[in-house]
Amino acid sequence: MWSIITSILTILGALGIFLYGMKVMSEGIQKAAGNGMRKALATMTYNRASSVFTGFFTTSLVQSSSATTVLVVSFVNAGLLTLTAAIGVIMGANLGTTVTAWLVAWIGKFSISAIALPIIGIGLPLFFIGKQKIKAVGETLIGFGLLFEGLHFLKHAVPNLKAGVHSNPELQQTIQNLIETLNGYGFGSIILFLIAGIILTLVVQSSSAAMAITITCAWNGWLGDDPFEVFQYSAAIVLGENIGTTVTAWLASIGTGVNAKRAARAHFLFNVIGTVWAIAAFYLFTKLIWNMVELFPDSIIHIKTAKGDAGNPLTIVAFAVALFHTTFNLINILLLVWFVPQIASIVEKWVKDKPKGEDAPRIQYISQSLVDLGELNIIEAEAAIKNFSQHNIKMFEGYVNVFEHPDQDMSALVNKLKRMEDDADLMMHDITNYLVHCSTKDITEQNAERLTGMLRITAELEECSDAIYRLVKIAERKYTKGNQFSEEHKQNIHTFTSAISEYLQYTHNTILTQPDMDKVKRYDELTAKYRNDFNKAAMKRMANGDVKVEMLNISTNNELRGIANQLTHICKISAEIAS
Repeated sequence: MWSIITSILTILGALGIFLYGMKVMSEGIQKAAGNGMRKALATMTYNRASSVFTGFFTTSLVQSSSATTVLVVSFVNAGLLTLTAAIGVIMGANLGTTVTAWLVAWIGKFSISAIALPIIGIGLPLFFIGKQKIKAVGETLIGFGLLFEGLHFLKHAVPNLKAGVHSNPELQQTIQNLIETLNGYGFGSIILFLIAGIILTLVVQSSSAAMAITITCAWNGWLGDDPFEVFQYSAAIVLGENIGTTVTAWLASIGTGVNAKRAARAHFLFNVIGTVWAIAAFYLFTKLIWNMVELFPDSIIHIKTAKGDAGNPLTIVAFAVALFHTTFNLINILLLVWFVPQIASIVEKWVKDKPKGEDAPRIQYISQSLVDLGELNIIEAEAAIKNFSQHNIKMFEGYVNVFEHPDQDMSALVNKLKRMEDDADLMMHDITNYLVHCSTKDITEQNAERLTGMLRITAELEECSDAIYRLVKIAERKYTKGNQFSEEHKQNIHTFTSAISEYLQYTHNTILTQPDMDKVKRYDELTAKYRNDFNKAAMKRMANGDVKVEMLNISTNNELRGIANQLTHICKISAEIAS
């Protein structure tokens, strides 16, 4: 019993090194090329072919289709990717993840430790160099080395049942009994192994790790003795892993917008359609792949350099599974890439638009357990801040509408503006929590400074919304108390509100980028002049006019100037973090 526990823990330890290496490598790549990756996903998806290539390239880099699809869900939620572009990226991500199968299939062709440890040795000094980009490259190399080392340990940690496990006959008998239970049902066994693949991927939360386990167990005799039969069982498990990996994106879409949910459903639909046709043609398809494998020379498909593998016919299975995985995903893309609009239409009917007027979803930190997207999740916070800015513009338009229509019943609009002010408080709370969550991740110094600036901007935007609602209350008080503004009052406030509307729009257009500070200075000086001039005029009118009306006028001018102050602060912060 103890020997079984030791063997299981050894396998888990090897798998842990592999997964940790993937995590370190992926996060290092994000830091080294995070902005470039964001730009690639946002700009290199102008047609289906470019979307597929972008997904393939991104997943090949980070070695995790789950990371790519979670990123896609995040970008769709932020409005940076259309649904059709996202579907193309997801298709490419499925092809990109096949690289892992080839890595595993070839780890016996040469000494992994001879490569992995020198790679870590190169990365280690780079990791301690102060410059962020060089440090990120070092982190990537360390992660890459750990990933290879994890594969190496995994290969030797899994007992070779083909050769016999004389030191652990109890484990051998347990595994053989389990396999015999599963493989006695003909085509039903294929379905059972497919389900096993789904469960395996759900447990380890990584299709790459599940693939490594599948191939390693196959060539060590866990799935039987006959190479072709073992290949078929392995292929069924791989198809199951293809469905299991969609759960990560599905979970990531919880609490997001409609389009993000649709992207996750599209990922699921694409993989399920592929699995259905592959299962329907399973025997024919696997036979075709097996015949293709036999066309390659033995020196390529068999692993003969690793101790204990010489003459093991099951080593062909690793090559066959890698070829099956790649061919399956390539055919699936070629079949379905022409039907992207139809897939989009299906998921649009599956996830319907929210009723008009329903509140937008709260911003939620999107991540996954294995590869966190701390660097790239910042993009969604940026989108949320821009939405907050747009929210304030709509609130101000509502205030102007209330002020300029004293002869109409505006109570419904006033109530709506109150709800918008409450929404602004929620938006500040959500964005602040989101940014704090991002800041707890291992991010670059530049992005840490950006997060600090974004927190300050969020606070300024909330102050703006408060000031706008105070203006609404002043206007409401003016009407309910019967205080009448003169034409001079109305003209002055119209002039002031026009300037503020223009300033709000300019700030929104340049938020988190580099605004023209000369233009910002002109807006700031103009609104300060309006406040001073109009307040002086109000003070002069107080001697002979209605004091209450003039006090309301002064309060209005002060609140308008307060909004301008917040906008100036936002522009200055944007300039700081964009420089």
